[in-house]
Amino acid sequence: MKSDRYDPIAAALNEDIGQGDITTDFFVPETLRATGRVTARENAIVAGTGAAAEVFRRVDSSMDIQVVRRDGDEIVVGDPIIEVRGLARSILKAERVALNFLQRLCGIATLTRQFVAAVGNHPAKILDTRKTTPGLRALEKAAVVAGGGVNHRFGLYDMVLVKDNHLATFGGLSSFADRIRQLRKERPNIRIEVEVDDLEQARAFAEVDGIDIILLDNMTPAQMREAIALRKDNIQFEASGGVTLKNVKRIAATGVDYISIGGLTNAARAIDIGLEMTQVPG
Repeated sequence: MKSDRYDPIAAALNEDIGQGDITTDFFVPETLRATGRVTARENAIVAGTGAAAEVFRRVDSSMDIQVVRRDGDEIVVGDPIIEVRGLARSILKAERVALNFLQRLCGIATLTRQFVAAVGNHPAKILDTRKTTPGLRALEKAAVVAGGGVNHRFGLYDMVLVKDNHLATFGGLSSFADRIRQLRKERPNIRIEVEVDDLEQARAFAEVDGIDIILLDNMTPAQMREAIALRKDNIQFEASGGVTLKNVKRIAATGVDYISIGGLTNAARAIDIGLEMTQVPG
């Protein structure tokens, strides 16, 4: 993550600890040392270990932190993910924030892996979207990759995606085609994607030079096949809207190149992960 961007770890620690952990500072001896073991309480795909480890490090840089499972690893109940050793006070202060990141990001990676597995042998790639938690986009998109998915554009600045509200501002197809040619001239390396709602639009945009991807929004598998039959040159097709674990394989079977799913990041269930702490003798 770039240094000039929002720092989610600093924000989360400030939100949780604030002016201090009253409970820990009052009840836990200052010099007591302990070992903390972060473990899975259900089967999952690991993601967010870097963020969780950084939480412990920010709270106390003297802590010994060992990441036992890497992002992308499959884990089962009882598997260790991270082990930390240091002052008990430091472990307790970092515990909740570290677990919050892990639970959220493991949930995204686990759901993504389920969609990737459901596609089966079809070549379609599972994409994320910009439907992310504000301030956590970099971490959540990394979790998608850990689950076997592929990142779509990170923001509005790194790719063109012309949607229906953009199209409503144009006078017609010829005007739109002129704008595509101008954009391609000014930004020759930018990827250009256009969203279509029906086959008529798909036919029209398949004839426009300069478009890289046509996004088939909320179409039936039969409509998708008809649209893909219009493929020319190196144009690719993406399916979006109403994608579930039950129908994703049927969508992939149409021949689309990508399937984008907002639910990977805005509907993933947090994974149950806990930390058990034991006192170090002496």
